[in-house]
Amino acid sequence: MQQSRSQVTERDGLYELAAGPDVLDSPRYNHDIAPTQVHERTWNKWHITALWVGMSICVPTYTLGGVLTAYFGLSVGEALLAILLANIVVLVPLTLNAFPGTKYGIPFPVLLRSSFGVIGSNVPCLIRAVVACGWFGIQTMFGGLAIHLLLGSIFEGWKSLGGTGEVIGFMIFWTLNLWIVLRGAESIKWLETLSAPLLVLVGAGLLVWALPNVSMSELLAQPPSRPEGASVTGYFLAGLTAMVGFWATLSLNIPDFSRYAKSQKDQIIGQIIGLPLTMFLFAALGVVLTAASASLVGETVSDPVSLIGHIQSPGWVALAMALIIVATLSTNTAANIVSPTNDFQNIAPKLIDRTKAVLLTGLIGLALMGHELLKKLGLLVSDLSLESVYSNWLLGYSSLLGPIAGIMVVDYFLIKKQQLDLAGLYRDDIYPAWNWIGFAAFVVPVALTLLSLGSNAFSWFYDYGWFTGSFLGGLIYFALGSLRGAQPLMVKAPV
Repeated sequence: MQQSRSQVTERDGLYELAAGPDVLDSPRYNHDIAPTQVHERTWNKWHITALWVGMSICVPTYTLGGVLTAYFGLSVGEALLAILLANIVVLVPLTLNAFPGTKYGIPFPVLLRSSFGVIGSNVPCLIRAVVACGWFGIQTMFGGLAIHLLLGSIFEGWKSLGGTGEVIGFMIFWTLNLWIVLRGAESIKWLETLSAPLLVLVGAGLLVWALPNVSMSELLAQPPSRPEGASVTGYFLAGLTAMVGFWATLSLNIPDFSRYAKSQKDQIIGQIIGLPLTMFLFAALGVVLTAASASLVGETVSDPVSLIGHIQSPGWVALAMALIIVATLSTNTAANIVSPTNDFQNIAPKLIDRTKAVLLTGLIGLALMGHELLKKLGLLVSDLSLESVYSNWLLGYSSLLGPIAGIMVVDYFLIKKQQLDLAGLYRDDIYPAWNWIGFAAFVVPVALTLLSLGSNAFSWFYDYGWFTGSFLGGLIYFALGSLRGAQPLMVKAPV
């Protein structure tokens, strides 16, 4: 006999939901965004470490050093220090926002129902989802190029396809990504676990190949591109903010993964081991290989896919491209598809299941890359480069996501005191449809960020957007939430 009301039980600090008709029949619930049961939380610290190794070793990480030296005026040493510090900083919201995911087994959009409302949660969710779809398209472009070069190393005639071959590679890689995510969280866990050691070996192999062709002392001694005599502080902090912005997205939707962690200890240790050092070392490898590329292949090449494509041995190119495909696949599936899949389901859980959400993510990512694909097919002429698109995104979108991170941390730890109504998150009678406090705390920092763009005196507010946004958003939410009290205002959400 089925119970009439949902029951919540606790096992060693982990809560699980035995859903009754009150939740099962709710329009806010489906199986894919339901809380994970305790027996489904199988990821230990090494699985989470592998997740971060798999996500961090990718083409955009490789190019970060070049982005900081070219766009932010930092020296090589300053750039690498900024990358290391940024990933230590971003560990704070990552580990804190992972707590409710591990404790309650809930994904990111369901957690946001506490701070933005059951319906209002869709606004920050969609902001996060669109950014992820854009990154999905960018990473798929790199993966498609790797497939094109792999096929070109095996079939001589393939090289003559040029841009058309890259577009075909894009579509193959696009399909492969969607297929893996459709198979579920366990497929992603094992992809990351198996790919992590391979990716470390690839990095080591590339380093051995490059080191004889570059002088580290000369590389570190290169002067920065900023104006001579200019203070390093402003340039460094702007670069630091951009690097924090690189994982600003995951600092929000980390519950999408921590909901599978065995314990809080596993998610904390796994993230500490997996993120900062991997990001630092692979970005450093990118700096070294870019500097060595002129000696290695006769010209300066700033991305590893194109660099390896210059190797004259088809066998080595094929092997390297296969590993690059695995690296990009492990990043793309976890970092750029899982979140929007959950976010889109949150809009209408009874109408949008995981399959539909994955396909929607893929179609939006495809549409966002339409400009680049048309260029490769020769149907469009444009000077807009893919590198400039994603390097400019780093600072811009981190300014929008910072307030959300601050609001989430303050809501869970300071306002709700780590206590959520698990069944209530999936119904309309506990949490408000729209939490105006969450939106006030979000809109004010974003508005100030946009206004600061037109003011020289307040340009620092934009330059340090993630820090100013997260701090101010959290502060406003705490002030307004404390005035109202921890209990959510009862506002009936429409069915």
